Amino acid sequence: MISMLGSVLSGFAMSLLVLDYTKSTFLFALYNVFYMLPNIVIPVLSGPVLDRFSRRKTIYTLDFLTSGIFVILAVILGSGYFSFAVLAVACLIIGTIESMYAVAYESFYPLLISEGNYSKAYSIASTLETLTMVAVPISALLYNKIGIVPLFLIDAASYFIAAVMETQITAKEEYIEKQEETRDKELGVVRQFVFDFKQGLSYLISEKGLLAVCIYFLFSNLEGSAANSVTLPYFKSTFENGEYIYMLVWGMCSVGRAVGGGIHYKFKLPPGRKFLIALVVYISISVFEGTYLFTPVPVMMILCFLTGIFGVTSYNIRISATQKYVPDEKKGRFNGTFNTIITVGNLVGHLIAGALAEFMPIRLVIIIFTSLNVVAALVFIYGNKAHVKKLYNVSD
Repeated sequence: MISMLGSVLSGFAMSLLVLDYTKSTFLFALYNVFYMLPNIVIPVLSGPVLDRFSRRKTIYTLDFLTSGIFVILAVILGSGYFSFAVLAVACLIIGTIESMYAVAYESFYPLLISEGNYSKAYSIASTLETLTMVAVPISALLYNKIGIVPLFLIDAASYFIAAVMETQITAKEEYIEKQEETRDKELGVVRQFVFDFKQGLSYLISEKGLLAVCIYFLFSNLEGSAANSVTLPYFKSTFENGEYIYMLVWGMCSVGRAVGGGIHYKFKLPPGRKFLIALVVYISISVFEGTYLFTPVPVMMILCFLTGIFGVTSYNIRISATQKYVPDEKKGRFNGTFNTIITVGNLVGHLIAGALAEFMPIRLVIIIFTSLNVVAALVFIYGNKAHVKKLYNVSD
């Protein structure tokens, strides 16, 4: 939570900096693309490695490294030098680190969860992530008052503190020994990596429920990234002090996620209904996101609140089901492949939406992507309901 608070502070401020500096929706989308580009390759490559080596050590090492990078960025920008190229390179480096970190974290966190508590554990995780969004309005205020350099230093401190705390985790990583037993001593490091990589892909392809969920979330993230690329520019161009209206509206989404996290912590979804709930949630989110910009600000806030509740429901069902289903020694490869797949959706969504918004009304752009996501939910989730039900309709 500490590192996420710092990351949100600097991340939103960097978005405002890019918009103010470039005055271009396309370059703003391109900035996001640079950040996400490593996520196409790094997760799927790091998965096989993280199935054989310590995920805990990877987590705190990467946080220490990120802290140092933000110190360097603060020094560079503090010297008065600034260019879009500097931010692009920084985004590539930070994106590389965070894409590997995500796989390590997602594969390590389930090992800390006791049987029967997956929904509660992921409710806590999503609620904490949501609470860090309080840093967004603080970020805008600090950006306008003190500039980007102090925010980078705050981010560096937050990652350093988080890394020190992470060194104190004492969970056993038994999957390392299990994987060592399966290692072919005659294979070199590279050949062993290739073998593990192919084995991970074969596992995903053989599991039709997991594969259907992965493909659907490709389209879900296509829609989400497209909306994220053009929503802030829409508010800035439509309203006076539009970034504050944006924060007010989307702040309700964070409130909804927090409320949803509390609901899922307190109440368990009926196992036999999880598939149906998930399908309704997927379609409803697309409807809300496709229509809210056509409504008055108070209605926007209500729809975003509902989007937040439904969003955390989607997250909780999907991640608790998949992380419980996938064996510990294969979690790295599955999570790496999943992250790569959804990153392709994110990348394509940012690029296409940013380009379309240059000559097409932003609200129409969002409608196109949300409609596509509804079709994907019907084709891949409902169309493979027998396999997805087997995955989703289980107890913790």
